Amino acid sequence: MNFEHPSRFETLAMDPKKKEEILSDLERFKNGEKYYAKVGKAWKRGYLLHGPPGTGKSSMIAAMANYMNYDVYDLELTAVKENTELRKLLIETSSKSIIVIEDIDCSLDLTGQRKKKKKEKEEDDEGEKKKNPVKKAEEEEKKESKVTLSGLLNFIDGIWSACGGERIIIFTTNFVEKLDPALIRRGRMDKHIEMSYCGYEAFKVLAKNYLEVDSHTLFPTIEKLMGETNISPADVAENLMPKSVNEDPEICLKSLIESLEEAKKKAEEEAERKAKEDEEARLKEENGKKELEKGEATGKSGEEVKENGSVH
Repeated sequence: MNFEHPSRFETLAMDPKKKEEILSDLERFKNGEKYYAKVGKAWKRGYLLHGPPGTGKSSMIAAMANYMNYDVYDLELTAVKENTELRKLLIETSSKSIIVIEDIDCSLDLTGQRKKKKKEKEEDDEGEKKKNPVKKAEEEEKKESKVTLSGLLNFIDGIWSACGGERIIIFTTNFVEKLDPALIRRGRMDKHIEMSYCGYEAFKVLAKNYLEVDSHTLFPTIEKLMGETNISPADVAENLMPKSVNEDPEICLKSLIESLEEAKKKAEEEAERKAKEDEEARLKEENGKKELEKGEATGKSGEEVKENGSVH
């Protein structure tokens, strides 16, 4: 199937400097066949796209594919039964391609400690499977993937990863801290790209894309609010997209301002709630220390002091 996606770097909502940095990196890779051969490395490059939901990770992948004119292979790890099957898939991918594993932190338990399998509903099921080949086949199909962290590491930079050339491997995640460090170290995921919340420069790209405006009297208000709260590019785009033929740019921009003000209010309320919880936890800890010190002073534990009614 031909890959067709309208996303381009020109339409990506992100900081222009970061965009240029990524384009430069892609260009170096595209023209780097002799360099990779000279240093004795497989002609491939790994990118880790990480950041909150709605920050444009999938759009970035599409833009990279369009810019490089590469094929895209979307790999669902949970559908791969074992390491040998994963290696076979790698060998079958073409050169000049991007291999994508989205939400790598959710795809498999790659920490080396897999979750325990659920118990069978009833022991009689085993006997029924033997009698019923169809049910047995269905159960086999449902078995969880046996792909291991070691197998995935070999997929990225093992011997077989050098089969073919000019390949890009991309992982995406919302929670980079959950990933095994061995999986995302430099040399495997060579470039880490943080897909962050929408800044003012990214907003201007979206305003141009959706409303065809380069400036407006409401822009300063939006710039100020964006400096005070977090909002994803996806949420900004949703507000800027006209919902009817009667909605002009000003209506859409006012809708965005309302969303930003609401997000700011929620963030402030959350900060107040957290500060209150932290203060309560601090006071509880201090009281506990005081009780312990008082108990030690009388040669008794804090609990004994409580029981004797010595704490007031």
